[in-house]
Formats: sequence, structure tokens, C-alpha cells
Amino acid sequence: MKKLTLPLSKEAALSLRAGDTVLLTGAVYTGRDAAHKRLVALLEAGRPLPFEIAGETIYYVGPAPARPGGVVGPAGPTTSCRMDAYTPPLLSMGLRAMIGKGSRSRAVIDAMKAAGAVYFGATGGAAALIARAVKKAEVICYEDLGAEAVHRFAVEDFPAVVLIDTLGNNLYETGPAAYRAEE
Repeated sequence: MKKLTLPLSKEAALSLRAGDTVLLTGAVYTGRDAAHKRLVALLEAGRPLPFEIAGETIYYVGPAPARPGGVVGPAGPTTSCRMDAYTPPLLSMGLRAMIGKGSRSRAVIDAMKAAGAVYFGATGGAAALIARAVKKAEVICYEDLGAEAVHRFAVEDFPAVVLIDTLGNNLYETGPAAYRAEE
């Protein structure tokens, strides 16, 4: 298990390999497809993003409201392919890492390789447990989207696995192949 500090340095991203388990500590931004659509529209219009994306990590999540005294409610990952149409432009702006669940398109993997970015997986179905790693949450932009607004989470020991590394190695391909080889 590797402990990593966010924002993730380029060197740290390059050192990771598909299948590595990690604990992430630092700041992550949240966003789902509605927020991504707005971010890419800003880029297409030549306008600045509402936060600096270079070197940052986006977690594909729409957290549930927090219980009284809590920081955030259950915060499980959203299926990442919903963001695939919007991801390459953000990677070209320096996005370093993404956290979600599910496979990614060839276009996203190619853009990740070009940008030196990594894709982490969070465990679906563990939303309440994942929320324990969130120590602070604040809305950064798009408050009108409710739970799908962009938040900045301060996380501590957020558990994840490298699903796709900077070389394009993909655990969704290598994992099943390794399993079949053991049969």
C-alpha cells in the first residue's frame, strides 16, 4: 500500500502501476457529467476554469447530504465512462488523476498517456466507508447542481487502486488475463 499526497506530482503519477493500492491524502475536486459539461464549455469558449486544474485530481461523485455534525454523506464513485466525452480536454489542461469506477474509453486512455495521468478506482458500494476519509468539504462552483456541484474535499487516507496507469496499463484487462492464466 502506497501513501500518496495530493496534489499528485508528475513523478508520483509516473511511478504508479495498474493494480497498486494507495491511500490518498490532500485535496480532491468532485464532479460528475453536468459539471464536466460546463467546464469543457468554458474551455471551448476560451474562458478560465473556476479552479486551477493542472496537477489536480477529480473524484467522480455526487455526495449525499451530511448528517448533522458530519462533513459529507455517503460518497461513492460514479461510473466514469459518463465523463469520457469531457475528459481529454481536461487532461490536456493538466488534470493529473481521476477517481471513479468502471472502464474508460480508448480516447481517454490515450489522453492519459499523453498527459502522464492516472485513473484510480474507488470501491462502489462502500460509499459510507469512503465518506469517512473526507475531513472537509466546500462547494467551489456550480452550486445550482446540488450534490453534483464541484466540491473540494480534504481527504485523509482515501483508499483506492490504480486502474489505469500513465503507460496505459489497464487493470480491467490485465486482472482478468492474470486470473485466466491461473486456471
